[in-house]
Amino acid sequence: MPSFDEVLKEAGEFGRFQKRVFFLLCQTGVTFSFLFASVVFLGQAPDNYWCRIPGAAELSEQCGWTLEEEQNFTILPLRLGNKSSNGECERLDVVWDTSISCTSLLVRYSNHSVGSLPLTSCHDNWVYKQPHSSIVSEYNLVCGHAWMLDLSQAILNLGFLAGAFALGYAADRYGRILIYLLSCLGVGVCGIIVAFAPNFTVFLIFRFLQGVFGKGTWMTCYVIVTEIVGSDQRIVGIVIQMFFTLGIMILPGIAYLVPTWQGIQLAISLPNFLFLLYYWVVPESPRWLLTRKKGEKALKILHNIAKHNGKYISPHYSEITISNEEVGNPSILSLLRTPQMRRNTLILMYAWFASALIYQGLVMRLGIAGGNLYLDFFISGAVELPAALLILVTIDRIGRRIPFAISNIVAGIACLITAFLPEDIPWLKTTVSTLGRLGITMAFEIVYLVNTELYPTTLRNFGVSLCSSLCDLGGIIAPFLLFRLAAIWLELPLIIFSILAVVCGLLVLLLPETKGISLPETVEDVEQLSSYFVKHSKKRKHQDNNSYI
Repeated sequence: MPSFDEVLKEAGEFGRFQKRVFFLLCQTGVTFSFLFASVVFLGQAPDNYWCRIPGAAELSEQCGWTLEEEQNFTILPLRLGNKSSNGECERLDVVWDTSISCTSLLVRYSNHSVGSLPLTSCHDNWVYKQPHSSIVSEYNLVCGHAWMLDLSQAILNLGFLAGAFALGYAADRYGRILIYLLSCLGVGVCGIIVAFAPNFTVFLIFRFLQGVFGKGTWMTCYVIVTEIVGSDQRIVGIVIQMFFTLGIMILPGIAYLVPTWQGIQLAISLPNFLFLLYYWVVPESPRWLLTRKKGEKALKILHNIAKHNGKYISPHYSEITISNEEVGNPSILSLLRTPQMRRNTLILMYAWFASALIYQGLVMRLGIAGGNLYLDFFISGAVELPAALLILVTIDRIGRRIPFAISNIVAGIACLITAFLPEDIPWLKTTVSTLGRLGITMAFEIVYLVNTELYPTTLRNFGVSLCSSLCDLGGIIAPFLLFRLAAIWLELPLIIFSILAVVCGLLVLLLPETKGISLPETVEDVEQLSSYFVKHSKKRKHQDNNSYI
């Protein structure tokens, strides 16, 4: 019986059919980047707000004040008495006396100097000139509650973490396309509920669920694309990540045009419902079908692929085989049971963790063009495009391991140099740190591809999901690590980043090379990857020497 890769070659490894599926699934990268980075715009700090004195709303109506006049009566005495206070987190602890005049509300305190007027902390009575511009003003995430904005992003990352385990397992057991479609539906529904959440608790619950389903869409679409193309075309996974970058560049435009956070939330969530139409155009992964003993369905899909690609599958291909391995339900032990699988899993988990922590740390630290949030964010996305282009140029020429290692080591050295560059040459400091950002972006994108290629079909989605869950852990830790260490010494986080990156660069050299090798179908195939590459490298070298002679 022919192998899956032999049949796929006859059907077309990257023909019209795969290009269509590839382009459709790439759109998932755009919407996932919206969810990943949306907190930057959903949580913008309000420009102008103050703490309202109890009863001020009634007084404003009685005296016919505008918001500006109410702010003046509230803030001016506070600023005169305490120049360090701006009225945002504390207010005058007074009782207005309106019996004399609306313009003489402090008569009762005429015996006090302005500086001795009593103050109290503000709790839940803030006034915003733009009350629905962000979740900060919607749920009063200011002053003592400001940490709750960070919590909302941590909750999203926890959702990613949970989705990586739960939906990664489900996709390996119940199918790629089913979990992809359910995840798209979940992201859309949860996104709408988030937009109209009546309180912050409901917001957090469905923000978490949106993270769970969002991770499901991203991981399964990536695996589907990788499994329906030939071994020479698997770099399409890198191109998917270019669509993630495209989403990063589009997001500030959406935020600039939509004035409220609810509008932004709906604009980034509703497109997920369009992906439900993929039910009629994107097939189940034939590789997965074969692992579940559904060879007839897999062969039917391959015939359909051949038809759209203008190819023809030989009639004697009535049955396909990938292995004699029994198919069971995936588990963590399955990834650690054999030596090569165990080594791959531990190294990849560390690579995901280090890449995410360093990437997010550098993004938060770099301030590309300070002053304009929308322009800064657009430029930060544009900086990532050269990383994908460099990968596309090098990865099929020199393989995966060397670019993977070099990108990590370059990022580490750049971080170390940046830490010790003097502050009086900011252009050089910014240039070197941008080089570090470029290096870690390359490493981040390569780990997706390598992770997919180092697991057998029976464990691929679960393995990628489990390892990439460390990415979410790194994302949760990054802001705390950055700001706590920076309080000790501003450049200390860069030293930690450099150590993490260089160690990662050395470790990935222990992974087997997967350039030009068919996707492993079984654990046994993974165990033989290293010997396969060494044997074929020697064979090619011997052929080259004979040709030279």
